[in-house]
Amino acid sequence: MAAESAAFTPLTLPVLPLDDEVVLPGMVVPLDLSDAEVRAAVEAAQAAARSEPGKPRVLLVPRIDGAHAATGVLGTVEQVGRLADGDPGALIRGRGRVRIGAGTTGPGAALWVEGTRVDETVPEPLPGQVAELVKEYKALATAWLRKRGAWQVVDRVQAIDDVSALADNSGYSPFLTTEQKVELLETTDPVARLKLATQQLRDHLAEQDVAETIAKDVQEGVDKQQREFLLRRQLDAVRKELREINGEQEGEESDDYRARVEAADLPEKVREAALKEVDKLERSSDQSPEGSWIRTWLDTVLEMPWSERTEDAYDIQGAQAVLDAEHAGLEDVKERITEYLAVRKRRGDRGLGVVGGRRGGAVLALVGPPGVGKTSLGESVAHAMGRKFVRVALGGVRDEAEIRGHRRTYVGALPGRIVRAIKEAGSMNPVVLLDEIDKVGSDFRGDPAAALLEVLDPAQNHTFRDHYLEVELDLSDVVFLATANVLEAIPEALLDRMELVRLDGYTEDEKVVIARDHLLPRQLERAGLDADEVTVDEGALRKLAGEYTREAGVRTLERAIARLLRKVAAQHELGERELPFTVTEADLRGLVGRPHHVPESAQDPAERRTAVPGVATGLAVTGAGGDVLYVEASLADPETGAAGLTLTGQLGDVMKESAQIALSFLRSHGAELELPVGDLKDRGAHIHFPAGAVPKDGPSAGVTMTTALASLLSGRLVRTDVAMTGEVSLTGRVLPIGGVKQKLLAAHRAGITTVIIPKRNEPDLDDVPAQVLDKLDVHAVTDVRQVLELALAPATNGARPEVPVAA
Repeated sequence: MAAESAAFTPLTLPVLPLDDEVVLPGMVVPLDLSDAEVRAAVEAAQAAARSEPGKPRVLLVPRIDGAHAATGVLGTVEQVGRLADGDPGALIRGRGRVRIGAGTTGPGAALWVEGTRVDETVPEPLPGQVAELVKEYKALATAWLRKRGAWQVVDRVQAIDDVSALADNSGYSPFLTTEQKVELLETTDPVARLKLATQQLRDHLAEQDVAETIAKDVQEGVDKQQREFLLRRQLDAVRKELREINGEQEGEESDDYRARVEAADLPEKVREAALKEVDKLERSSDQSPEGSWIRTWLDTVLEMPWSERTEDAYDIQGAQAVLDAEHAGLEDVKERITEYLAVRKRRGDRGLGVVGGRRGGAVLALVGPPGVGKTSLGESVAHAMGRKFVRVALGGVRDEAEIRGHRRTYVGALPGRIVRAIKEAGSMNPVVLLDEIDKVGSDFRGDPAAALLEVLDPAQNHTFRDHYLEVELDLSDVVFLATANVLEAIPEALLDRMELVRLDGYTEDEKVVIARDHLLPRQLERAGLDADEVTVDEGALRKLAGEYTREAGVRTLERAIARLLRKVAAQHELGERELPFTVTEADLRGLVGRPHHVPESAQDPAERRTAVPGVATGLAVTGAGGDVLYVEASLADPETGAAGLTLTGQLGDVMKESAQIALSFLRSHGAELELPVGDLKDRGAHIHFPAGAVPKDGPSAGVTMTTALASLLSGRLVRTDVAMTGEVSLTGRVLPIGGVKQKLLAAHRAGITTVIIPKRNEPDLDDVPAQVLDKLDVHAVTDVRQVLELALAPATNGARPEVPVAA
């Protein structure tokens, strides 16, 4: 008990600071006495030892960045003498940890402090986990010492049984940082300290393994390169000896390329450029990266079909029959292709195939809503002309190099998509479909649409230069077909180089023909059905096109037919239906559900949108084709005092201005039209366009908003069968707008029978199919007063109904 209490007796010791060094218990270290603080501490300890038995004692304290640690090590001065370099020094042994307390006084110039020894005993016998930890540490330490060749230290480590002493033994490890050693010093629990020392040693061994692996891989790579270099040199020497024996000349590979270039049917300028590259290849070494670039470039040039051309099929009637068989409608495109073939035939007959170095290619832009057959039309055009067909998808392309190619010096350089399309087609005059040209983007890598300007200019594309090939490529005989959904998204300069052909959608009759002749056979095959097993009568197809789908194209119609046939096939496999089976109108509801688009004229009068005053039917053009647009108007309660105009429905600036014009016209001409203009002055007007999440803009809703406000003020309903379009001016003039054909097709699909258009848009009616015009009563007007006379139903009696008030 006396020894135990003595271990915890407070100590008064001189401080020996260690800058960026740590001494752990059990370590024996030499210290240089030429340092003033070290010498002061040792001399103070010697002075104190004269009055006390035993060796002089000091407190070894690490000092990091001028700050002393909270825990030090009790050290005894074993010997004072000279170090190996002749400087005075002292040999000090670490005895145990001391927790540093307050400062005190003592002899000499050293700093004296009070401290308390730390109890570091571990109960015997050792627990199983601690014993395993001791075993693991000794194994790791032995492995590290053996790697360094320190065999004499291995036995010493193995002989240490005390947990605390074993953990402190890691203080000799040169790979530990000062911070890691301080952490070991301040960890007073021996077991925790041994765990920390084990983890530090394990991490160091893992780092060594990784470093050794990397060094081994690097060495193996260097050895492999040296071996490969030596073997190639030997191979070159063997080949040279063989050539001398056989009497051959040097340059086997370059001679091969030279022979291929001379044998190929290349244009003169291309041949000259290729032979220059062969000369460079002969001068370059096998290890030069330039040789690889040259070989790739020569392969690309030799694979191009410089002299390959397909003969156009000048059977004009046969080409027209092919187009008619593969596509219903689309008369504008068919006429343009027929005209192109007729002109090509006459130029060829008169020897005018090439004029001024240019041939008679064509650049057409097919613009229309999705699903009208723009992409599939390209393949039909190639079929009708007897040419190769290749499609280039431009949707989402943002890099200008995708069109013009990369410079050859870049790693992974490739020719542009136009050159690759020519190579893929295998002829210099294919039909190239530039799909989704309106979806081309631009960013810091350039503008691909600008790179297309030269490609699609008939006056320039006979000398097109790809950045990769760097030789002239004649594109004047290529037929380019560009497809787009939105005309406004195509840059003006690019659109100016193309001939615009609009595909405004199909009539209901054309959809029935397409469904019967194209969609139904294709979907029957995909559903695993034969044509004699399932038939769909024309009435069912017409109802599918008119009431189950409402679109400019036929994609949704094809999906509806596919769903119908899948349902029949499933019912047959389940034993619920016998084949053959004919689908009629009455079967549609049970197979594909209720209709989604019932015309307003077919609904109950009380359920129609125009069943109340203030609602008018307009016509609009969207990215998906023409559509019917309803405009609602209401007046605020006069007691609220809210005046002015409120617009909702996510409208653009032009449409907002049209609403202001409509309101101003009615305010100034309301008395003439026998409308209560006072309501517009005293009460706020609200105009709303349903489908509020869809952005809307344009001037063509001016007459529709005027009619809705006039219906609201007069109390007269807008006729259900009437739709209108046109821009309105402050004087009441109805001005022309665009998209007449798409709007009339939309009105026809929606069951509208009467359409009001501006008088100056009458020439556009020539583009509308005759079967649509036969079913529509089209009125061309010049003044908004004519619109109101046609659109507003007569009042039911002499009294004016109450004007609806906004909630």
